[in-house]
Amino acid sequence: MTSADGTPVRVGLFGLLGSGNLGNDGSLEALLGYLRAEHPEAVVDALCGGPEAVTARFGIPATRLHWNRAEYRTASRAGAIAAKGLGKLVDVFRTAAWVRRHDVVIVPGMGVLEATLPLRPWGFPYALFLLCASGRLLGTRVALVSVGAAEIGNRPTRALVRWSARLAAYRSYRDAQSRAAMRAMGVDTARDEVYPDLAFALPTPPASAPSGTPGPVCLGVMDFHGGNDDRDRAEEIHRRYLDGTITFVRTLVAEGRPVRLLTGDRCDRSVVAAILDAVDSPLVTAAEPASLADLMNEMAAADTVVAVRYHNLICALKTGTPVLALCYAAKSDALMDRMGLGAYCHPAREVDPDRLLEQFRDLEKHAAELRGTLTERNQVATRQLDHQFTALSTNLFPADAHAQRKAP
Repeated sequence: MTSADGTPVRVGLFGLLGSGNLGNDGSLEALLGYLRAEHPEAVVDALCGGPEAVTARFGIPATRLHWNRAEYRTASRAGAIAAKGLGKLVDVFRTAAWVRRHDVVIVPGMGVLEATLPLRPWGFPYALFLLCASGRLLGTRVALVSVGAAEIGNRPTRALVRWSARLAAYRSYRDAQSRAAMRAMGVDTARDEVYPDLAFALPTPPASAPSGTPGPVCLGVMDFHGGNDDRDRAEEIHRRYLDGTITFVRTLVAEGRPVRLLTGDRCDRSVVAAILDAVDSPLVTAAEPASLADLMNEMAAADTVVAVRYHNLICALKTGTPVLALCYAAKSDALMDRMGLGAYCHPAREVDPDRLLEQFRDLEKHAAELRGTLTERNQVATRQLDHQFTALSTNLFPADAHAQRKAP
């Protein structure tokens, strides 16, 4: 893909990528797959949270998102506070200089327009605002592609997210409620489309054939302490979630079921350690997935999955493995409903081991039927994402060059 003057189109990718969150990196991988297939001549680099990891894994140049390396650490000393303040100013110029070098900047998926987990306004929301404002001022098209959104109560965060969305040249959402949330926050969404999460575009490993006897259960865990509005009872929420999960695992082990613990972010390892310590059994093992592909391989070999993280749910759904969702935000309920498993949701904030076990039994009872449903829904998701990528090429890249490449 070349621009009007014959030079390769310069594409920047932006977000908390390479920072240990498998879902974020999965969205990047899916977007890179599209670019390499449809626009192989494009010159691609990233402004991201973990530049070394992104370069090592995906082979593209990357720059650190924040000037201040301690941006996401709590600042208590005067020097650390001053560094954070200086970083906010320096990042204005760093972000603008990076944006200026590109024809197009893409934010690939992720919940960049929500605050369903603890979030400070002057962290990533501020960085996203700088990106979108720089794009508008410098004439670089910024695209928010299949992103997640939710109504935000905190006024500074809400304002930064609202203006980021308004300043973007292209927006699409990973579910209808995300689009509705942005409309409720004052963004004109009349031209915005809804498509599945980008992770649905990733390759799917072959599922193992059901053995007919009870097999392994994958349990996707999360270092869960509630969301932005739960800070005053974060530890209570975490303890209830952990205790309920441990009780559930103990019940499965007592029945002789192997349980495979899976993470979705490096911070989840503490939960894995707590479960292994509480349930001392060779039937309970833990994996250390490094990508969504690793997660899908684990889940494809399981009979059923119980998971919290949004992209853990996607991995199970994509492999056609029946999954019970511990939902911490409305996006999880919407995803499960869209894929035909809306009846198998359980609140992560109020884990009830007895009710959870009852839902799990029902999930396994209807497993064959649900696998058929997931096959159909995944086919629909694939077609919708094909349409999304066509829309991206139309909206973000020179139409004549794309048509010329496609011509026989």
